[in-house]
Amino acid sequence: MRFSANLGFLWADRPLPDAIRAAKAAGFDAVECHWPYAHDPNDVKAALDETGLAMLGLNTSRGDVAAGENGLAALPDREAEARAAIDQALAYAHIIRAGAVHVMAGFASGESAHRTFMSNLRYATAQALERGITILIEPLNHYDAKGYFLSTTTQAVSIIKEVNAPNLRLMFDCYHVQLMEGDLTNRLSRLLPHIGHIQFASVPDRGTPDHGEVHFDHIFAHIHALGWRQPLGAEYKPQTDTDLTLDWLKSYR
Repeated sequence: MRFSANLGFLWADRPLPDAIRAAKAAGFDAVECHWPYAHDPNDVKAALDETGLAMLGLNTSRGDVAAGENGLAALPDREAEARAAIDQALAYAHIIRAGAVHVMAGFASGESAHRTFMSNLRYATAQALERGITILIEPLNHYDAKGYFLSTTTQAVSIIKEVNAPNLRLMFDCYHVQLMEGDLTNRLSRLLPHIGHIQFASVPDRGTPDHGEVHFDHIFAHIHALGWRQPLGAEYKPQTDTDLTLDWLKSYR
């Protein structure tokens, strides 16, 4: 198995370039992040070049965080801001050679939100295609993100089919999917053709994968048996210094 460190949570107390170096020292095969925009992309690229790690992906801006926003792409009447966030993410991803951008939908509901999200995804996929970048959409659970527009894999796959773009894929986060839908083994098998990235954390506490209600030994073995060879994203919340939470990674090595 190969693993990617999600630097939105792991080594989050360090500047992003230093977190990349820490992930390399810990034995990760790749990295990914949430919102890298406070860091000069050339500094991030230098750290990636130094370590030989690939940055798998990053997120579009959440919007007004102080106001509680968590994405813009499904918010009616915010299309200009949503597309500016998409442009920003694609430009940053291009510089650091990230393979994917997660377009965050935000808190919204209803037909107007659906139309807005579809329109913005068509814009994002068209802009990303010419740069060789994949657009990801991710269902979030209603415990951590109540009211988020996209909440199930069923909804996400329906949107992917409706947009019908070759570079639009599902971000399958085992943590979110288990909380909302369960049945991870069968769901992974069925949705594999639509999946662009897989993430994991324990359920329900979003910690390391060596405890909780999901048996990740089984899940990881099943993902491998399906033929998946891309790094799996460790997007868990360390309860202490990240370096002290990596026994699970050592066990899989």
